[in-house]
Amino acid sequence: MPGTNLTRDEAATRAALLDVTSYSIDLDLTTGEKTFASTTTLEFSCTEPGAETFADLVGAVVHEITLNGESIDPATAYADSRITLTGLAAENTLVVRADCAYSHTGEGLHRFVDPVDGRVYLYSQFEVPDARRVFTTFEQPDLKSVFRFTVTAPEDWKVVSNAPTPEPTPFGDGKAQWAFEPTERMSTYITALVAGEYHEVQDVYEGKHGTIPLGHFCRQSLVEYLERDREEIVRLTKQGFEFFEELFDFPYPFGKYDQLYVPEYNMGAMENAGAVTLRDEYLPRSRQPRSFYEFRASVILHEMAHMWFGDLVTMKWWDDLWLNESFAEWACYHAEVEATEYDDAWTGFANARKQTGYRQDQMPSTHPIAADNHDLHAVEVNFDMITYAKGASVLKQLVAWVGIEDFIAGLRQYFKDFAFGNSEFKDLLAALEKASGRELTGWAQEWLQTAGVNTLSPEIELDADGAYSRVAVRQTAHPDWPTLRRHRIGIGCYSYDDNGSLVRTRYVETDVEGELTEITELVGERQPDLLLLNDNDLAYAKIRLDERSRATAIEGLSKLDDSLARALVWGAAWDMTRDAEMPATDYAELVLANIGQETDAWGVSRIPATAATAVNLYSDPARREALQTRWEEGLRELALAAEAGSDHQLTFVRSYAGAARSEQALSFVEALLDGTEQLEGLAVDQDLRWSLVTSLAAAGRAGDRIEQELAQDSTISGQEHAAAARAAQPDADAKAEAWRLAVLDESTPNETARSIVFSFVRTGQEELLAPYVEKYLTAGEQAWEHLGTHRASTVLGYIFPTPLASPELVEKVESWLATTDAPVPAQRYVREGLADAQRALAAQGCDAAR
Repeated sequence: MPGTNLTRDEAATRAALLDVTSYSIDLDLTTGEKTFASTTTLEFSCTEPGAETFADLVGAVVHEITLNGESIDPATAYADSRITLTGLAAENTLVVRADCAYSHTGEGLHRFVDPVDGRVYLYSQFEVPDARRVFTTFEQPDLKSVFRFTVTAPEDWKVVSNAPTPEPTPFGDGKAQWAFEPTERMSTYITALVAGEYHEVQDVYEGKHGTIPLGHFCRQSLVEYLERDREEIVRLTKQGFEFFEELFDFPYPFGKYDQLYVPEYNMGAMENAGAVTLRDEYLPRSRQPRSFYEFRASVILHEMAHMWFGDLVTMKWWDDLWLNESFAEWACYHAEVEATEYDDAWTGFANARKQTGYRQDQMPSTHPIAADNHDLHAVEVNFDMITYAKGASVLKQLVAWVGIEDFIAGLRQYFKDFAFGNSEFKDLLAALEKASGRELTGWAQEWLQTAGVNTLSPEIELDADGAYSRVAVRQTAHPDWPTLRRHRIGIGCYSYDDNGSLVRTRYVETDVEGELTEITELVGERQPDLLLLNDNDLAYAKIRLDERSRATAIEGLSKLDDSLARALVWGAAWDMTRDAEMPATDYAELVLANIGQETDAWGVSRIPATAATAVNLYSDPARREALQTRWEEGLRELALAAEAGSDHQLTFVRSYAGAARSEQALSFVEALLDGTEQLEGLAVDQDLRWSLVTSLAAAGRAGDRIEQELAQDSTISGQEHAAAARAAQPDADAKAEAWRLAVLDESTPNETARSIVFSFVRTGQEELLAPYVEKYLTAGEQAWEHLGTHRASTVLGYIFPTPLASPELVEKVESWLATTDAPVPAQRYVREGLADAQRALAAQGCDAAR
């Protein structure tokens, strides 16, 4: 039984058979709190009259089906999420009348009631295959069509879809109907419906191709935060449109552009054509560091880039999902650098986003960027940071390979050739080959169809005078993914100048190929204080530091005058620590000695978190307590020394609260929370208060502070923070209740469950976590079907008991994997948890040998 799965072959057969003329979708959102009425009229043609196919509809109660005026019995035709259609004519009309269920998991049509004021908010989320939870579809990206939505809703609601919102027609009894005009031709997964008691503001972009209305929507309880940030959001939006319309030489294709900030959202955002949905956490109620706003800018520009790449031109099948996301990821950082104030965005990318790609690519679940998505279940498994971060990194290499001008020329022709249609990667590759004159098929095979990340290490020999007599780059690969690739890299030599700054004294750019590449250009060069492979971050590869360079980094990384070069050193040090080649203690000292002077926003906010992992998981257990004390004291010094009101101060206070174990630290946290201790420039606002409360909760010192804080902050954010604080407590009953809510109770709101999962597993609570090894493995058997894709992936991906890493844990999990019948996606996350535990054990051994 196929269930909700769909194979690539089935999709190809259906696409060859059908052409979809139009959808007319009538939705009544006034029928109750659990379900809504959905009537779909589908007009389509068939190339083989008399043939059979199927339409998709998930989780519905079907009342009536007619095909070409003939009634079909739902009891026999609707089964296993499919409606069987037989005896097709050349031209067909399918009408399906059903009741569909509101979602509380962020899939399909999600319904949310704001606890602040009881107002109701709905929004759709259809990628990958969830439009079929709201209306009857041919659910595959290459069966594009036009969509006409007609929506009945309470008359005081806002109703938004892909087409401009019409004036509603009152029905009486407090109801009204919105009859939208047909959309442009698009795929089902980027259609959208957002409805409820939203606040709306409108702006306008005047560009070279005309006027684009810009709508902004949020919950009523977030109006003040939208109004506070509106000017910045509008500026970014206008900068993005001006940049992309010029870059792509193609007018924005969807008429109007709404950005809707919605609650309990599983993702960062979604590129629904003309109606982008975003997490409403992007309208923060408390002060955030610059990295937050830089990331928000990348999200806004990422979704905008999709309007061309993904929405205007859409992949034929999900094999090319990577290209959708990788391109939008590359394009958003390119736009940030070229068109906004975040002109150092590639440094932030190196410090944060790219690191997620490296991590994912070293998991046992790694896969080629262009994964073989033979069915929808495979898409669920392969939709990860290889899709986003590694893909964007490799596209950045491709831009360097063909040249930015030829790359853009190829893109422009590609958009013109495939506008409102579907394409495959080979079509883009052909356009780029034509524009650049380069052969790219070999490049694509090497980089897109193989898995794993290479490591580049320097090999050096010195003469009697301390100059290089030999410099070479050795390339290695994991034995399971042994491909050695061609890399274009920069090599930088950095030495201290008379002012004590580390400055670049020599730069060489070269091609690395095969196992060993000699760098003859550096022979005779006096050995620098720091030799940096992949300078300028041209390549996607891990790099290693030689012994002298590592010592220089630990002592004086903050004296390196280039932020991107620092990002590469930070990344190299972290990779070496994760790979058990650099002791966790050394990495912690590197961070404490240098993070206070870091200028990149992502470096400041992200690197202390990696150091905390090193301290708490990768350090020698026999000496861990001493290192935790050193880490805690070092963070206190950094927090007190930071400039008043700076991002450094906020980040270091948050990190200090997270590291607090001693009486001195916990008393300081209590004093900050109570207001008896103050730091100049530090606003102890609501989100920081919850960080402090959670710190005390994790130490067993919260008392009744969680409930007191929740009484002052009864918002959904407050409820999520309170759930996280309760889950952090070193108490068996609190752990049991947190587990029930996050892992067993389907009714727990998805974002609340996510907050619990992220807070549940804590070092220092190993005895309490021990019973949850078996419970985790049981969840691996059940969660995928029980909780659904998004929530199950969050649970299994983040609640693995890594602090219990031991040979016994490894053996237990390996035994489970060898015998389990758990779904393949669930096994993937268990394998990743096991890999994290094995990595921790190896790193602990490295630190013990220090």
